[in-house]
Amino acid sequence: MKTIAISGKGGTGKSTLSALIIRWLKEQEMGPILAVDADSNVNLNDLLGVQIEETVGAIREELKKSAHKLPGGMTKQEFLEYKIHASLRESRDFDLIVMGRPEGPGCYCYANNLLRDILKTLSDNYKIIVIDNEAGMEHLSRRMTQKIDILLLVSDPSARGVRAAGKISKLLSELDTRVGKKILVLNRVKGSIPDILDKIIEEQGLHLFSSVPEDDTLLRMDQSGKPIWKIEEDTPAYLAIHQMMNKLIEGKNNGV
Repeated sequence: MKTIAISGKGGTGKSTLSALIIRWLKEQEMGPILAVDADSNVNLNDLLGVQIEETVGAIREELKKSAHKLPGGMTKQEFLEYKIHASLRESRDFDLIVMGRPEGPGCYCYANNLLRDILKTLSDNYKIIVIDNEAGMEHLSRRMTQKIDILLLVSDPSARGVRAAGKISKLLSELDTRVGKKILVLNRVKGSIPDILDKIIEEQGLHLFSSVPEDDTLLRMDQSGKPIWKIEEDTPAYLAIHQMMNKLIEGKNNGV
């Protein structure tokens, strides 16, 4: 089992890239795949074209309200495991579990811990786990995932985005989170990358692995509410993802 995590500044298109990567993995028959929407602003399911019934955050709230009346003979931990497994959205192409945001007051890290623990129990059932993280460094800094094989640091072609990716990269060197490979991906690139941005990338100690171009097809699909899961394979963004993943993973016949 390998874990691919996607992180970066808000608004850089992390969820879009996550959906395109999941689509590519499915097309290359690299499943079974578990998709994890670890962003409190839930939208990965819309991009993938599936509906969700419950989130980890909602389960947390339910437990807070009904902890005193659990089913007979069931411990709190057993109830949590049952509910979270039940929230798993299964499909022919992938399975999906959604973090969501707790509706009431309280520490969000508790829901993080629930997701971390359930991923441990689920991981043996999947060949690849793809985690769409929320903006910034929250999940990484709280060690939501103890082992990440590939971390995509996603940025738009801006100084702020690249510096945010640099901060995440530096944070990882200070934590015991194990990351096998870190790569910088620039998303929504128009034309060539300016020299000043190349300089900032170098200053942040990063190396640009891949660029994904601005794609009008994605914009039109988003405006019409169509899931990008159905995007044509010859569109610029998907072709870029295809090239990137082929570089990143040495062919489906060699395993991942």
